[in-house]
Amino acid sequence: MSIIRHRVPYSYSPFKFDVFDPFHDLHHGGGGSSSPLSTFFNNGPTAPLMSIKMYSKETPEEYVYRADLPGLGKDEVKVEVEGGNVLRITGQRVVEKEEKSDGWYHMERSGGKFVRCFGLPENAKADKMKTSMEDGVLTITVPKKEMSRKMAKPIPIY
Repeated sequence: MSIIRHRVPYSYSPFKFDVFDPFHDLHHGGGGSSSPLSTFFNNGPTAPLMSIKMYSKETPEEYVYRADLPGLGKDEVKVEVEGGNVLRITGQRVVEKEEKSDGWYHMERSGGKFVRCFGLPENAKADKMKTSMEDGVLTITVPKKEMSRKMAKPIPIY
């Protein structure tokens, strides 16, 4: 009897891999992707745009969401509420690099976009939401509304 766990070797299939799956590392053991495309999508000045890190915290008065958006300014990020309860964060960055030296002309352009949507809790006051951005960290504060607590009605067991 062996106590060593055997791992199935990775075999690449374009039908098993979703480049834009935000949970890819979670489902595949974390620590980076072993796909041949991982190095392509994790290099360059816009690599952080492919998957933004989000943090959320709940206090008795409000919900606080933070998104790490290094290198982006507040003019490159947009926060919207769709349908009254879906928070949508979008961003776009375009980088242009131009070099002229010794008779050579080199111009490089790259860019990236991201969209992150998630539902707000039922007791969130989306119309009173406040946002701020400092040092590449977007902070969204959503106050809570008072929820009426209904008395529980006892149901007899027969």
